[in-house]
Amino acid sequence: MEFKHISVLLDESVDALNINPEGIYADATLGGGGHSELILKRLSPKGIHIGIDRDIEAINAAKERLKGFSNIIYENDNYKNIKSILQRNNLKGLDGAIMDLGVSSYQLDNKERGFSYIQDAPLDMRMSTKDPISAYEVVNTYSEAELTDIFFSYGEEKFSKRIAAEIIKRRSISPIKTTGELSQLVSDVIPLKTVQKGSHPAKRVFQAIRIEVNGELKDLKQSVLDFFEALNPKARLAIITFHSLEDRIVKQTFKELAQGCTCPKSFPVCVCNNKPKGIIVSKKPVLPSLEETEYNSRSKSAKLRIIEKI
Repeated sequence: MEFKHISVLLDESVDALNINPEGIYADATLGGGGHSELILKRLSPKGIHIGIDRDIEAINAAKERLKGFSNIIYENDNYKNIKSILQRNNLKGLDGAIMDLGVSSYQLDNKERGFSYIQDAPLDMRMSTKDPISAYEVVNTYSEAELTDIFFSYGEEKFSKRIAAEIIKRRSISPIKTTGELSQLVSDVIPLKTVQKGSHPAKRVFQAIRIEVNGELKDLKQSVLDFFEALNPKARLAIITFHSLEDRIVKQTFKELAQGCTCPKSFPVCVCNNKPKGIIVSKKPVLPSLEETEYNSRSKSAKLRIIEKI
């Protein structure tokens, strides 16, 4: 299957980096290479770009797309390892970085990857097929309490307990092996009248399992802090989120980095000596244009937040 992915907020996110043609930049989520291609077009041969992705299929597709550029370093790794990635490439700092969070269109559309609640395939959902835990293990080995917590915390699913109980009941008879089985199970449990028009009953549950399998929220805050720490002064970090849970983490982390004194208001003078480390470039997130949402429906929930290191 061809690796197809439409980059969301492409111009807005790359423009936000204020590219220095001779700088060092990183794309934490290389995907189909759209953001990286635009960054590379703005770099001179002296500039360096690092493309990072957990998915080897994404790396291979990007290599084909970006074969005309010689100043890119490919890293088949998790972006949470940015410190070691820079170290092994003898790079000391970044002049900008972009993170396009979540799952790619290719991963969703390739049914064999087991992300889709519409197409039937083996339960998987791993962004890196090298990872040991897949959706199958989550669905068939986690306790009822663990499943309930995941569905509620990561999917904001109000029928979490009912869905978890049904999973335990059915898997006691036979393991739940496919996305189709799981999708049908959720559809059987959730009252149809509670499902938003145009949505799917299993959407929140699949999102929750995917987040659990890939540790998407668990590592996010520390990854944002590590990328920010890796920035040179005046460099920027641009992050695109697609749902409220990850956006809340990014927003709060940026706020903490931009915060100065943390002393109680009742203190007459500052004793914490805490200084702002960054400046939030836009108080409100940048949203996709109406035109973009019309040709790429998956961009509708996207939010771009940008911070500049002091």
